[in-house]
Amino acid sequence: MRGMTWNHPRGHDPLVAASARWREMTGLNIAWDRRSLQDFETYPVEDLARRYDLIVIDHPHVGQVAATGCLLPLDTLVDAASLQGIAAGSIGASFESYLWDGQQWALPVDAAAQVSAWVPSRIAAMPAKWTDLAPLIADGRASLPLRPPHSLMSLFTLCGLSGIALDPSDDLLFPPGALSAFELLAAAAAQSYPGAFESDPIDMLEAMARPDSRLAVAPLIYGYVSYARAGFRPELIRFSDIPALDHGPEGSALGGTGIAVSAFGQDPAAAARFAAWVASGPVQRDIVAAHGGQPAHGDAWSSDVVNAASGDFYRGTRRTLDHAWLRPRHDGYMKFQDLASSRINADLRAGTAAVDAIAALNHLYRASR
Repeated sequence: MRGMTWNHPRGHDPLVAASARWREMTGLNIAWDRRSLQDFETYPVEDLARRYDLIVIDHPHVGQVAATGCLLPLDTLVDAASLQGIAAGSIGASFESYLWDGQQWALPVDAAAQVSAWVPSRIAAMPAKWTDLAPLIADGRASLPLRPPHSLMSLFTLCGLSGIALDPSDDLLFPPGALSAFELLAAAAAQSYPGAFESDPIDMLEAMARPDSRLAVAPLIYGYVSYARAGFRPELIRFSDIPALDHGPEGSALGGTGIAVSAFGQDPAAAARFAAWVASGPVQRDIVAAHGGQPAHGDAWSSDVVNAASGDFYRGTRRTLDHAWLRPRHDGYMKFQDLASSRINADLRAGTAAVDAIAALNHLYRASR
């Protein structure tokens, strides 16, 4: 059996370790291939489903995969008690994010949202308020990763921090209040460090982890527990809740991954058994977390052992995860995400007025529906 995940130790290593244990238990071998983070965020799931039995996906794909029929709904393959246990332990909306049209298209194996990252050797603590970041940004010591789709993710999060509700069911996703959020993004982008527009979260964390770097803070960035582990990179990085604006750490754009079963695989029932097992609390805590993963189950997030190994990564960001915002997931959203991110970056570079930038985003969103 073959599986496809994404190319980072957090996405690959825990699945390899879990599959080795599964082979010992069942005799079934699962070989894992990897794709880049950029491919993970954009590559059509249907193409992967024709080549792999198990696929790690991003939740905004669920409307698309439900429409194409390339994945099997796991509520038809996994018993209700197992699903209920995974749902009850799920961090924030991680389980719900894969529920579409009344069916469960994946099970959460990795939980993430935009949080804050900071380097304790360069700054004493993460600033608690967004307004405290201005001197750091101006001095080139704080930045955001702006490579698509992360500029759009930061706009989503800044809307949440500003108390601006985004309704995915509305053709106008961004209400008038979103103008202020775009202006905050533009102000941060105007002084971001060189390379920010070409950086995804991994690129920026790698830059922060270099001993010769001046970057001390990334106030909005998808958390990567790997960088909080001693010895992973030369500089240790800590992670905290996002800084407060008008509201507390609310509205961060939910990320994370789920494990899905191909409709074209050789043995979907066996694949589903593995998916339910690897998403369960004990496996998430004792295997996934122990092998560099970033679990989606509360059994791991509340574990003293798991937190001790990661500088309290989980306790330090839990509030942000529990109050994260669930992105749109309709068939057509992924095209919007790609086009909107590129449009935002063009507008940020050009200094486009917020009212025009938001109008363009709403036009793209309306077209996606």
